[in-house]
Amino acid sequence: MTNKVIAFQGRPGAYSDLACRQAKPGWKTLPCKTFAEAIEAVHKGRASLAMLACENSLAGRVPDIHTLLPNSGLYIVGEHFQRVEHCLLGVPGTRIEDVKRVHTHPVAMGQICNLLNNHNFTPVVEFDTAGAAELVALWNKPEEAAVASELAAQLNGLEILQRNVEDAKHNTTRFYIASCSADRPEPSTPDVMTTVIFSVKNIPGALYKVLGGFATNGVNMTRLESYMTGGTFAATRFLMDVDGHPQEEALGKALAELDFFSEDAKILGVYKQSPFRRQMIGVSLEGQPSGCADAIAG
Repeated sequence: MTNKVIAFQGRPGAYSDLACRQAKPGWKTLPCKTFAEAIEAVHKGRASLAMLACENSLAGRVPDIHTLLPNSGLYIVGEHFQRVEHCLLGVPGTRIEDVKRVHTHPVAMGQICNLLNNHNFTPVVEFDTAGAAELVALWNKPEEAAVASELAAQLNGLEILQRNVEDAKHNTTRFYIASCSADRPEPSTPDVMTTVIFSVKNIPGALYKVLGGFATNGVNMTRLESYMTGGTFAATRFLMDVDGHPQEEALGKALAELDFFSEDAKILGVYKQSPFRRQMIGVSLEGQPSGCADAIAG
């Protein structure tokens, strides 16, 4: 790496900032206004990597990444899963009874319904969780509170009035780590993930035939999402994550079938799976009766 800087979309203290610090300890984090700006920072050498949110266990996919990443000139070189732990933040000396209004991002606001209802707080939507923390610190009023990360509290001199105020404890965001160079692991490396984007030909059964190649070759597919392109309902692209390395025989055959039945197929990245992904599989298999393991893992 030419420099140990990783760019992210958001304000200092955002969950993307926290993800950068956990994935790359000791690196400098570079806040950017947009995903496009974070990608540009890598191209221009201001950062070596970009941390790009791609999906959330509650909110689903992050649409911007589908349109930006394929044409960005960057490659996915890793993934990171960040647990979203919302904290209620106030200025020093604030008690929960003092709070009247809670400020946070609209997605986060939808994840703290119990907190709002239990305390009869007035919700106020802001552009960013970390940005909400900055505003509360600026106003310096006990009746104004923010919901953001512990890191946002530290960076803005706020106190944590209550931890883990999110309704769902499994709230997790997945990130792609992107670079200017592909940096693929060796084919013999275990636990590798490949991300592919493609369009299907406008013929009956095209998608069925594309996916059939992965099934017949025993390749596990962990993600498949479709989205429209070109302003027409007739053009559909798909983003797919699969287990394995393209140089492995099984995945190689599946990708060959994909090339034949699809258009504009492109590998966006080949990278090591996050340890968190393996932990999730282990947890999902706990307590399952004999014979369920293959069904869940595959």
